[in-house]
Amino acid sequence: MNKGRMEAFSDGVLAIIITIMVLEMKVPHGSEWSDLTPLIPVFVSYLLSFVFLAIYWNNHHHLMHTVKRVTWDILWANMLLLFSLSLVPFVTGWMGENEFAEKPVALYGVVLLLAGFAYWLLTTRIIARNGKDSLLAKAIEGDLKGKASLVIYAAAVGGAWVSPYLAGALYIVVALMWIIPNQRIERILQEEHHGK
Repeated sequence: MNKGRMEAFSDGVLAIIITIMVLEMKVPHGSEWSDLTPLIPVFVSYLLSFVFLAIYWNNHHHLMHTVKRVTWDILWANMLLLFSLSLVPFVTGWMGENEFAEKPVALYGVVLLLAGFAYWLLTTRIIARNGKDSLLAKAIEGDLKGKASLVIYAAAVGGAWVSPYLAGALYIVVALMWIIPNQRIERILQEEHHGK
């Protein structure tokens, strides 16, 4: 399969996920500023999830630039990533509607952990099919950020039972780690382009 088709499909799914998520924010029936107050937890959970989806979209875009060959296992790893991200609107709504209660915050972390695992799996499949000397293999060599994210997500899931706000803080830490896409991918792509 052409990698452009896989990227276009992924872009479309992510656009739908974001649209569904924003539609979950219900408009208040009153016209006073105070009528917006109950929506604050819903908006905060939406904002956090929007940032995570934007991070995945950005990093997925960079990842696709390194792909030379798309095979069945890459397609299925990508589908697992999209499946896990498609759960984000549900857990976002549940967490926001219940004002960051323990169980919704923990389940939110489980979904983020699944997405992080799926992204890791996708990168390993791309490297396996495109070679140990591929651009992606060089770019993520010794990748601590990806492994640290999974550990932090797992800690946040457990931490949600102690303090949902601690778990939320850990989710924010991961978001801040990834807000800037992998600069090594851009650097290696530029080096390869200038080398040609």
